[in-house]
Amino acid sequence: MAHRSGILILYSFGYFHCIRLDYNRKQFIRKAVSVESKAEVVKQMEKLQLFGQKQTKRRIHMGVYAITGGSSGIGAKTVELLKQKGHEVINIDLRKCDIEANLATPEGRQKAVDELHQKHPEGLDGMVCCAGVSGACGNLELIISLNFFGTIALVKGVYDLLKKKGGTCVVTSSNTISQGAARMDIADLLNNNNDDEQRILNVVSQLDATNLSVGNSIYVATKYALARWMRRHSATYAANGVRINAVAPGNVHTAMTATMSANAKMALNALPIPTKYGTETLMDSEEIASVIVFLSSDDARGVNGNVMFVDGGTDALLNTEKVY
Repeated sequence: MAHRSGILILYSFGYFHCIRLDYNRKQFIRKAVSVESKAEVVKQMEKLQLFGQKQTKRRIHMGVYAITGGSSGIGAKTVELLKQKGHEVINIDLRKCDIEANLATPEGRQKAVDELHQKHPEGLDGMVCCAGVSGACGNLELIISLNFFGTIALVKGVYDLLKKKGGTCVVTSSNTISQGAARMDIADLLNNNNDDEQRILNVVSQLDATNLSVGNSIYVATKYALARWMRRHSATYAANGVRINAVAPGNVHTAMTATMSANAKMALNALPIPTKYGTETLMDSEEIASVIVFLSSDDARGVNGNVMFVDGGTDALLNTEKVY
């Protein structure tokens, strides 16, 4: 009787679990009937449990993500969080990276794109663009070439790899795009003539790079143009299986902000961050990186063409009546 009950227990266990694991029920029943002892019952149950564990591992998809500017700041924290989830991450930067490339130059961009195709011809699960310089760097041409052209070149260059795996893309804008500080003539040039980088660089080279307000206005223009470029392409990209979004960070503790001039830091600190009121004047990079990881995940599969402000509520504070 004990022998029969053992078979029945095994059969019951197998029946319900086989449905979940897409196991062949009839094959399992034949194995159950052939069980000769209680020890065999236990052995068969252990095998089934191991099978279930293997199937579960197969269902957990570990992706391959490429990221620019992953050696410091928000990018470095994004790399860390993605790796914690078990993903492979390819960092593209000037140093301490997997692919060394200067994204401010056409040659560097092409080098990065070519190496990504060589490393993963099967496709990418995500592309995250964090590389950039601040308006206080003193080099207006670099701001244009890296912040805008470097980003869109990488996204365009790996678009085919993203399509292969139904991947995602996240670009980094800035919450300053809603504060009216952008040189909109430059932003319009970037969006409407983005196949003529040299012409735009020639225009920018005539401006006063020593003036901090000029540098900041060019910086914001690149971030505004990048967000608008993303919006313009989001529907087409999504129709081809690739989601694309932007994050608009507020003021963050990064290597970029650490090297700012005293005047630039004073301007930063003048902008309040509601979630940091009375404590910190800058946000942590992880607060932005965690949102990037979310937008890159399947949990955000319904989010596309969105500029997500991750600034602790600064944008809402400065634009209380603006809802869209």
